Amino acid sequence: MKTKIIPLAAMAVALAIPGQAMAQAGEVHFKVLGTLVAPDGKIKDVKLDLIGLPAGTQTKANDNFVPTVAIEYFFADSVSVETIAGVTQHDVDGRGALAGAGLVSNAKIVPATVTLKYHFGKAGGIRPYIGAGPSYFIFIDEKPGATARALGATSQKINDTVGAALQAGVDIPVNDKGMFVSVDAKRYFMRPLASWRANGVEVLRTRHQLDPWVVSAGIGFRF
Repeated sequence: MKTKIIPLAAMAVALAIPGQAMAQAGEVHFKVLGTLVAPDGKIKDVKLDLIGLPAGTQTKANDNFVPTVAIEYFFADSVSVETIAGVTQHDVDGRGALAGAGLVSNAKIVPATVTLKYHFGKAGGIRPYIGAGPSYFIFIDEKPGATARALGATSQKINDTVGAALQAGVDIPVNDKGMFVSVDAKRYFMRPLASWRANGVEVLRTRHQLDPWVVSAGIGFRF
């Protein structure tokens, strides 16, 4: 009898400890989110300047709100990998000595990101999490802004860039059918190069601190 009681008691203690939930390896989460993308965009370094930027020149990328989706796969109860899909569009304007100048117009960004996440709490309950992983920002169809065009720029390019992301958030169950509310915040660390050309000749090249905050909220489904 004692040999039966001891394993049962150990199991009961394990179930009572927070985070010791039944395994959910193989579970998939699908999330539909509204996402605020809030980049910095300031100049970190001027690599080439044939136009003579005024002293005190700075830049700032505008914010945007876009729909995104996320897909997450659980390797174990507390460990998952997640990727997001979405496209965001931004302008870059001057600050300081170039305040109000339009420098980059309609730069579209595909923020390819994969994060490894660790979840706290029990499966089926409120689950805060943290995560980190690599990212690759793909810039599409960017153009010189109005001021840059007026000064003779005929093309503009921002280089695709490798970076990293830190993540924190929480998933909150809504019902017992697998629906939940998700709130998520990521901070990216990116240093892309931007260049402007006039009739094929590069006249300005700058490195920027993009470093966007990406804050999302929406609903998710467990499968």
